[in-house]
Amino acid sequence: MWGNVSVLIAQYYNLLFRGEQPALIEIRRAQVILFRAKVVATVFAVLTPLWIPVDLLIFPGKLGIYLAILRAFASIAFILLVLYYRFSKGIIAAHHALGWLLMVPTVFFLASQPLLSHFEITGQMEQTIAAGYSFLPFVMISGLSVFPITAFEGASLCIPMWLANLLIAFLGYHILPFETHLGVLWLLGLLSIVATLAGMSQLHFMQQMITQSSHDGLTAAYNRQIGEELMEVYFSLGIRLSKPFTLAFVDLDNFKSVNDLFGHDEGDVVLKNAAIALRHLLRQSDILIRWGGEEFLVVMPNTDMDGAHKPLARVQEQGLGLRPDGNSVTASIGVSERVQDDVDNWEELVEKADRRMYMAKQTGKNRIIYTDISLPEKT
Repeated sequence: MWGNVSVLIAQYYNLLFRGEQPALIEIRRAQVILFRAKVVATVFAVLTPLWIPVDLLIFPGKLGIYLAILRAFASIAFILLVLYYRFSKGIIAAHHALGWLLMVPTVFFLASQPLLSHFEITGQMEQTIAAGYSFLPFVMISGLSVFPITAFEGASLCIPMWLANLLIAFLGYHILPFETHLGVLWLLGLLSIVATLAGMSQLHFMQQMITQSSHDGLTAAYNRQIGEELMEVYFSLGIRLSKPFTLAFVDLDNFKSVNDLFGHDEGDVVLKNAAIALRHLLRQSDILIRWGGEEFLVVMPNTDMDGAHKPLARVQEQGLGLRPDGNSVTASIGVSERVQDDVDNWEELVEKADRRMYMAKQTGKNRIIYTDISLPEKT
């Protein structure tokens, strides 16, 4: 029961704060945020300058020109956002893109309100259009609802826009009466909460969908397809940041005999318990993949051979559960590392780890092989 409670607490924590989101969720979330930020920026890059003729027609000469210049700069900023992040990846880039997306209208709002209050606006149409500028923050904050974000991220993105409104109100640069502006601030706060809750709902739905589609049903480890995608991401990141990247190929010893002697149902129990033991013995940052049958792949980002030794030694010393006959489940493990083995792609790294796992099988099983060794010739 307490295990379920702790899982539930962890899920809520990850919705409130960034926390320790599973790697695949962070990758997918970053992809969604970046894509949607670029789509929204593209739409605003097109729509923003289309309003320039209206400003020039409705407002007095200089005011219309100043607003047109602001719109031109805003449109350029949106275009630069799309171009700058067109090939970007990762949650950090996603946060920066989303911050940029909201910064542009915030700056536009802070610049346009003093302009509109400086010039005398008397006509009904002029006052209507000018009042519309005061509600620009509502448009941007409501747009947050399309992004899968945490509560902390939502607050971080909404507060600057809310403070900009507050600043305009207290400096007297507002088109609406001061009392009305305070009501606007209150309504903007409510909208911020609603938009953030919508973003959190998207994040929760994404978490559930990814968890269901990316994990092996029996062992709860990542399935092979998703595992390959994760290795591609982390291997590329290791190259870009000049960080080590280690793989451990884990193959349960004598597993075929469990199926042959006790049946496949007992074999499934052994596999499930072995996966549970692996997750318990390995580190939180390590990624467990069911590669096929009784084979598992452990991905260790930012880890060299020395760093991988301690958790893998625990696996060897404590075992991976019990067989139906009461004997310990052991594993043969082959280990490879990007820098030490001087490989250019994760596929070659898997091949090296697989080959060393085979060497462990051939030299007695229940052991870990970190380097290539010469096997004795068969006589």
